[in-house]
Amino acid sequence: MSEGGKGSSLAFGQVVIGPPGSGKTTYCHGMQEFMGRIGRKVTVVNLDPANEAMPYQCAVDVAELITLPDVMENLKLGPNGGLIYCMEYLEANFDWLQEKLAAFRGHYYLFDCPGQVELYTHHDALKNVFAQLAKWNFRLAAVHLVDSHYCTDPGKFISVLCTSLSTMLHVELPHVNVLSKMDLIEQYGKLAFNLDYYTEVLDLSYLVDHLASDPFFRNYRRLNEKLVEVIEDYSLVSFVPLNVQDKESMRQVMQAVDKANGYSFGDQEHRSLEALMSAAVGADFHFTSTLAVQEKYVQSRDKAVKEEVMDL
Repeated sequence: MSEGGKGSSLAFGQVVIGPPGSGKTTYCHGMQEFMGRIGRKVTVVNLDPANEAMPYQCAVDVAELITLPDVMENLKLGPNGGLIYCMEYLEANFDWLQEKLAAFRGHYYLFDCPGQVELYTHHDALKNVFAQLAKWNFRLAAVHLVDSHYCTDPGKFISVLCTSLSTMLHVELPHVNVLSKMDLIEQYGKLAFNLDYYTEVLDLSYLVDHLASDPFFRNYRRLNEKLVEVIEDYSLVSFVPLNVQDKESMRQVMQAVDKANGYSFGDQEHRSLEALMSAAVGADFHFTSTLAVQEKYVQSRDKAVKEEVMDL
């Protein structure tokens, strides 16, 4: 893995980013298993110095270099300051990372990253790490996970859109935004609009109108209008829905990422993927499609409308 040498082979992978609790580690575990089933050799790299319980097989762990508890104890830093220090320390020790990654040539890489949002919107340490990986001929795509429950709150969803846009502009990698935990979305409440409204980020003026019904947000209508104008003017943010337990959902996310980082698989992997997708649903996959979520909302809404008509 030479320093950007023309003769060095390409390496493909994903940097998995997103706020705390968005499901990054679960995603890495699920994607490692899914890709393994179709014959792709996958190496998971943990870049989160606070990640102590990893369900996946971790080949490279930043904890061998530095850990957040040690930094907090020895330097008397809080969690946020400690994470920033850890990422700056990693940036200062590229040779350690290069040596570790060199042992897995020919593999596909999943980088499990920390959950501090500032690392992707303001600070440059992780951005510089990704840039260095690019110099080592890594072709990476950023997979930005966002918890789908934010869709149930228009105010939070607008905030998520702003964060996603800021992350895309700062990280400077091909980007795939993902709405995670789609199988749990019904636990958070009903969606104001169909699922495709949120995944495709359609006319956001409807969200502003929806927010105006809240006395608190009514006073900030002009501010919300300007925020959605910025999002729509860039026209960059859209989402892929994800249920890690649904193999069709995993396939859609994988193909979106493969398109983003330029990875193309061979005939053998294609045949393995077709065999996997055509197999009967096993115990590990409880949902045939995340579209079932949208269908449930449409059906329940139609039923409610009919009941209201009958009551009249």
